[in-house]
Amino acid sequence: MELAYYSDYAVRLVNSEDPARGKDTLTSVEAVRHLFGVSKDAARRATEADVSRFRSVRARLRAVFEAADEGDETLAVNLLNSLLLEFPVSPQISGHDFRDDDGRPLWHMHLADHPSNATAGYAAIAAMGLAFHLTEYGVDRLGLCEAAPCRNAYLDTSTNRSRRYCSDRCATRANVAAYRARKRLEADRSDSTGRTADSAQSTSANGER
Repeated sequence: MELAYYSDYAVRLVNSEDPARGKDTLTSVEAVRHLFGVSKDAARRATEADVSRFRSVRARLRAVFEAADEGDETLAVNLLNSLLLEFPVSPQISGHDFRDDDGRPLWHMHLADHPSNATAGYAAIAAMGLAFHLTEYGVDRLGLCEAAPCRNAYLDTSTNRSRRYCSDRCATRANVAAYRARKRLEADRSDSTGRTADSAQSTSANGER
């Protein structure tokens, strides 16, 4: 499994909360387990105590995205380094599930999750994945959706570093809002031009009397 895959762990956790709308889906141990995706064995270790622990890690990961979104590279790196120090990873070479045409293992790097508890395991993987993405592609590839009020996190993998929204839905919503705003501005300008013309005609008519 490529290290880049693990960066999605950070995005999934951060986006389990929508602060602008006051929504939070991380409210039960089942929700915690759902975040692990296909990693069923790691998910089984989750307990009720992990709910609050996951929320704490989530806040710290969001702070990384916020710093990156504000252009503060040093802060983003420092915040991420603190997570890496607190939740170290154990890299391993793995060949499970992937075989070449001759049936031999396709060796790849795998991050073994921490055995102490579900939060430590998830945080270690999420922080390492995010660190890999940051160092490989740049801090500006960590973003927060610009379609207000959404502030979901996303990882920009576009070729021209042009991504601004977390999803196609938010991109469409933002484009529609921008279009309507332009139409309102054009209408206001048209009304203003019409009122100016009427005023000029009235002034001219009064002057001719």
